[in-house]
Amino acid sequence: MKFVNFKIEDKKLIGVLANDEDKIIALNDLYADKTFCCMQDVIEQLNEDDIKDIQTKLDDENNDFKSYKLSEVKLLSPIEKPIHDILCVGVNYQAHLEEASERAKNFKKTSNDAVYFGKRAIKIIGTNEDVQACLDIDNALDYEVELAVIIGKTGKNIPVDKVEDYIFGYSIFNDFSSRRLQLKHMQWFKGKSLDTYSAMGPVILHKSALPFPVEVDIKCSVNGELRQNSNTRLFLNDIPKVVSELSQGMTLEAGDIIATGTPSGVGMGYKPGKWLKSGDEVVCEIPPIGKLINKIK
Repeated sequence: MKFVNFKIEDKKLIGVLANDEDKIIALNDLYADKTFCCMQDVIEQLNEDDIKDIQTKLDDENNDFKSYKLSEVKLLSPIEKPIHDILCVGVNYQAHLEEASERAKNFKKTSNDAVYFGKRAIKIIGTNEDVQACLDIDNALDYEVELAVIIGKTGKNIPVDKVEDYIFGYSIFNDFSSRRLQLKHMQWFKGKSLDTYSAMGPVILHKSALPFPVEVDIKCSVNGELRQNSNTRLFLNDIPKVVSELSQGMTLEAGDIIATGTPSGVGMGYKPGKWLKSGDEVVCEIPPIGKLINKIK
């Protein structure tokens, strides 16, 4: 089941893709007794029985719910205004750890412990929205395709074997990064937090659609050139460990976004670096979820 945040004319709505994925049905039409103004409402209000009920309605060939053609709407980021800074996992693939260590001489990772950091996002852009690149501040602009985990219910000190219970679903995240700012400030927050440097979409895939732990292909292309190509089974720290560890002594809330790290092939890893420039098109793909497409302005 794929949840979307979309705009038609001047109206924003939350919906689900029909089984043929050519149409969207607004959740407010499926549930007249509930109000869904944003994806946060969906995450907080829908339980597992509701999810099954929605799927039953979608499977009913005789349903007469109002629908919108996907080609006639504008898809927005599933979550435009995150409730907190995005929780990020750094260097979570061995090959990316190696390329990062090679290119950033001041970065040395000496243990298997996960690297965590925050990324500020006043607004997350969606698929087919432009990145307003701050190339005057730093022209070493890079891409990072990542699997995003959306927390489904609030929890603290979550056991590893209970993590899936606290997940709502998954999306594609592009962690755009200004590499020279990262080096200048000796940490990653500023270089990753410029406006429009967070992109997510095109949908949130409900967790019921994927086996757990999640093992999916993950790719990124720039102007049609495949740059990143891996699978989440190669995580150094998998989703159960990451979510459980983050929650130790720190509350995770419904709607929190965890970006689980990027594989090798980022622009920084090339010699010379393959930095993004105005006019470039970046396509991130995780097949069960879809494609996240952004152009650089």
